[in-house]
Amino acid sequence: QVQLVESGGGLVQSGVSLRLSCAASGRTSSVSVMGWFRQAPGQEREFVSAIISSGGSSYYADSVKGRFTISRDNAKNTLSQQMNNLAADDRAVYYCAGRKSFVGRVTTERTYDYWGQGTQVTVSS
Repeated sequence: QVQLVESGGGLVQSGVSLRLSCAASGRTSSVSVMGWFRQAPGQEREFVSAIISSGGSSYYADSVKGRFTISRDNAKNTLSQQMNNLAADDRAVYYCAGRKSFVGRVTTERTYDYWGQGTQVTVSS
């Protein structure tokens, strides 16, 4: 089993930056893909970014490409997401997720095995 705990959320003004972190514990060696999803009020949870543990290939939703950067420190079992130039549309609860398998699209929520409790990001205009 793997436990994920997010941190770093908060209330910020539009245009500024914020960095989210996710601390992983347990059988972290079994996790092949880690990612971030978000859920805005009244909307479904959506894919934001993902990274492969080996090789470091990363993937982004079009809405955040060029503004968000995902990174992973395997030695520290930490996943991070640097979010720049935040906008009101980025307001959401952000979830850290991990999965064991390399199979399946990294953008698909149901392919992930582990989830954190979420951290709130609020952007004021």
